[in-house]
Amino acid sequence: MRNFVGKTAFVAGGASGIGLGISKALLSEGMNVVIGDVNAAHMASAGEELAGANVVFVHVDVTDRASVAAAAEAAVTAFGSVHVLCNNAGIAGGGAVADPSFADWDRAMAVNLGGAVNVVKTFVPLIREHRSGGHIVNTSSIAGITALPYEGGAYTTAKFAVRGLSESLRLSLAPEGIGVSVLCPGLTRTRILDAPDREDPDAKPMASEGDPDVLFNSMEGAMDPIEVGRAVVRGIRDNLPYILSHGEFKDEIQSLFDEIVEAFPTDQSVPSARAAFERGRRELCDSLRDLPVID
Repeated sequence: MRNFVGKTAFVAGGASGIGLGISKALLSEGMNVVIGDVNAAHMASAGEELAGANVVFVHVDVTDRASVAAAAEAAVTAFGSVHVLCNNAGIAGGGAVADPSFADWDRAMAVNLGGAVNVVKTFVPLIREHRSGGHIVNTSSIAGITALPYEGGAYTTAKFAVRGLSESLRLSLAPEGIGVSVLCPGLTRTRILDAPDREDPDAKPMASEGDPDVLFNSMEGAMDPIEVGRAVVRGIRDNLPYILSHGEFKDEIQSLFDEIVEAFPTDQSVPSARAAFERGRRELCDSLRDLPVID
């Protein structure tokens, strides 16, 4: 999608951090932007920063499907249609896979994975109905490609799932000329730890010392969110399946993929029926990958 001017984007989790960086980058391309967020303080701060821009703020709790539906209705009321969806809402925490407790895990999965599902299922019909293309960007993480240990377990699990959701959605929407990208950022300055994910002023961020976001936010040199936002604009413009904003991971990911490829058997005789089945599946997927988006 190369023509941004006058079109509308909805950015879930768009009032701070990467979401705000994406919102600013889309506004700079001439888009209308609807920022959906659960945190009133973040929205107030972003509202001051973006005063005068063609932006509307709506409250949305991505774990609440009625709230997501209301936000979608507000976006259409404000600007008539939605062309770009940036699915960015997320929280820290959740704990380790080996931890027997469920409460923090369930909350993290409800926001980071369930929220992504709720937003996609609500907004994709709006993008489909105007039949003029569009683009969806789902925020995963570099932790959705290379796993984090210990307290990063829930975060890794959700972000791997968002990556799979995005790849499947990209194939599914290709015949309609709608693009889908998965954003996998690394170390970025965010506000995920300095305010609660709910509006309850007594709520605390779901984080502990081993969480990826604690590690990321405690390190110097984190990327400015506007740089991630600009990478998102490039990804939408070029219909990239992956938006990878942080170049320092290339060698690590290459090693990981080499490890996967090397794990395949080399002395196996594949039955002809099984080979034919998989060949048909691949031909279908390859044909979908080759379809152009509506510009």
